[in-house]
Amino acid sequence: MCLLVFLALGFSGRAQTSPTAGSESLTQDYLVYVVCESADKIVLIRFGPGGARIENQTRIGLMPMDINGPHGIAVSPDKQYFYVSQGHGRPEGAVWKLQAGTDTVIKYTGLGLFPATTDITPDGNFIYVANANFYGDMVPSSISVVATDQMIEVKRIPTCTMPHGSRLNHAGAKHYSVCMMDDMLVEIDTRKLAVDRYFMLGQGKEMGMTGSPATHSMTDHKGSCTPTWAQPSNDGSVIYVACNQSNEIVAVKTDTWTMERRFPAGTGVYNLAMTKSGRLIATNKRGQSVSIFDPETGRELARIPTKRKVVHGAVVSPDDRYAFISVEGVGSEPGTVEVIDLSSSKTVATVDVGPQAAGIDFWKMEPSKQ
Repeated sequence: MCLLVFLALGFSGRAQTSPTAGSESLTQDYLVYVVCESADKIVLIRFGPGGARIENQTRIGLMPMDINGPHGIAVSPDKQYFYVSQGHGRPEGAVWKLQAGTDTVIKYTGLGLFPATTDITPDGNFIYVANANFYGDMVPSSISVVATDQMIEVKRIPTCTMPHGSRLNHAGAKHYSVCMMDDMLVEIDTRKLAVDRYFMLGQGKEMGMTGSPATHSMTDHKGSCTPTWAQPSNDGSVIYVACNQSNEIVAVKTDTWTMERRFPAGTGVYNLAMTKSGRLIATNKRGQSVSIFDPETGRELARIPTKRKVVHGAVVSPDDRYAFISVEGVGSEPGTVEVIDLSSSKTVATVDVGPQAAGIDFWKMEPSKQ
């Protein structure tokens, strides 16, 4: 089969926001990658004293006439590479390795049905990709483990139905994902490359289990939680799970594998991120907003409205100063990346990108060009 790969197209966009009190005092530029699922684009955003603008954008995919659907993205710890999961293919999806900065494609490898959320180990040697199978049969799917050097899938670990929210703890010893159609949180031991235990998330049915969920009956897909994200705390002692259907966040203790608390969240809480100071950032997909929580008490500290609907991903800058939020938009609307100043809990910049802005990750900080 002839391999057709879209070439990188450099593009510099004008700043779409004016300097504000949250950006004019900056001496650093913040560079963030976001993927646009309905436009087959990887977009590099630069945010600094002049606001936010598109620095560069690149088209990606094997199918020139169809939507390839880039969904998840993970930047390597050394900032030299980034990895993009592509949901659509013939028939399965793939994950791509690109050079950061130049956006040059290095290699790709095929995975399962609709690879979605992606994370990378602290040493940069492996990526974990959730084969979400959004449009397939309601059957258990898997997490793919890919060696980043040669881009070889070394293991495909069965979990449960519609896995999503792929996240590693800071030590890289445990991987967490959720299964949207089975109301489960799943823990993988990265040394064994196998499921260690899973947790049932349904209201009134909370229970930690050992072993693989393959032994659990998963014929009834009428969950009360519909989990979409698993976010480890900074010390790995708690896993926070976004329940998209019940508008709650469930906190699970990793030492006892029991529920610590369940607290209310925004409408359609979807993705989570955590600051170094321990605040929890939550995107509210149906609520057109972003929430900031004190997760130890479950208290919502702020709720910030977004410019457009269908709020997707979140990533926090390394200095804990800003949260970068991807918003998909509706229909023919562009997606947006919104920048929230975490000290004031206010949006200080927005920039339009391609439709259905989805996965987002931080690349680097550098001295401002302004």
